[in-house]
Amino acid sequence: MRILLVDDNSTNLKLLTKLVGKLDHCEALPFASPDSVLSALPELDFDIAIIDYQMPVYNGVELYTEIVRFEKYANVPVIFVTADKDMTTRMAALNAGAIDFLTKPVNPVEFQARVQNIVSLARARRQLADQAEWLRREVERAVGELREREQEIIHRLTLAAEYKDPETARHTLRVAAYSEAIAIELGLPSHVCHDIRLAAPMHDIGKVAMPDTVLLKQGRLTEAEYRQMQSHAEIGSDILGRSRSSLLQLASEIAASHHERWDGQGYPNRLVGTAIPISGRIVCVADNFDALTTERPYKPAWSFERTVEHILGRAGTQFDPDCVAAFERALPRIQAIMEQDRREQMEEADKAVASANERVA
Repeated sequence: MRILLVDDNSTNLKLLTKLVGKLDHCEALPFASPDSVLSALPELDFDIAIIDYQMPVYNGVELYTEIVRFEKYANVPVIFVTADKDMTTRMAALNAGAIDFLTKPVNPVEFQARVQNIVSLARARRQLADQAEWLRREVERAVGELREREQEIIHRLTLAAEYKDPETARHTLRVAAYSEAIAIELGLPSHVCHDIRLAAPMHDIGKVAMPDTVLLKQGRLTEAEYRQMQSHAEIGSDILGRSRSSLLQLASEIAASHHERWDGQGYPNRLVGTAIPISGRIVCVADNFDALTTERPYKPAWSFERTVEHILGRAGTQFDPDCVAAFERALPRIQAIMEQDRREQMEEADKAVASANERVA
């Protein structure tokens, strides 16, 4: 236990130092002036402060006020040493944060009793702080493990969707990355942006309930097939929404709302404007961007420029204007994501060709 001693009288300082040396497991840090203490801050480490009240330049209260400007000393117990028995002086010390007083001339027996009590208090505080820090770390570890399990669940569900339609898996991952880029430009907190990226791949999970004749149809859907396909939003929300996981609940929210439109003409609930969850508004833009820039059985891929123009032109009707503005700011990042995805697809294709050649050989 390190005890800071401050007294401009060398005799008193030597006495205080000697008395601290008699306390079990205590070390004295003697300073002969307030200036020397202030010069040593904030590198100076101590657990208790014993400060003379009457000193030149800075009195004890003024010195302590300067010390506690540093957050690390905010909870350090302080004892003032004074020959002044005036109540005004003591009230000033108490208001500054004094926990006890020693009266000059210091009585060694009284010193040992009073300071030993403060030492015990400081040790108890330290133990509580250590326990609180341990508990905080344990909570963080448990939360981290829970989040890892949630992420694995989402990853496994994404793999399940891939068995139904291999292109769906890449689509969901691109939409997730685009959604995070838009969320960042919207100024959402970093953890929210990260969660949107984790949850967004589940936006089309309801398509696992679609018959292959509809999901994999080569060509445009009939009106009846289109209505059937629209049900994937509610089905996906139902699949995910019964979980108590906050991440899966977010995924459910996205599944239910990513086909809603700002003007209320979307589905399944025809929500309008800000009644649509912000996560759904973000994924709506990202999903449409990816759908337009990739080839589908019923259409060729649009160019990057044409797609951007299309989305910007629908701000305030199909899309949330703020999300469109964020999308526009995020275009450099979105274009980089597209290019990275294309490189990965080419690498996968090259590996597939090489593997086929090896089997033939």
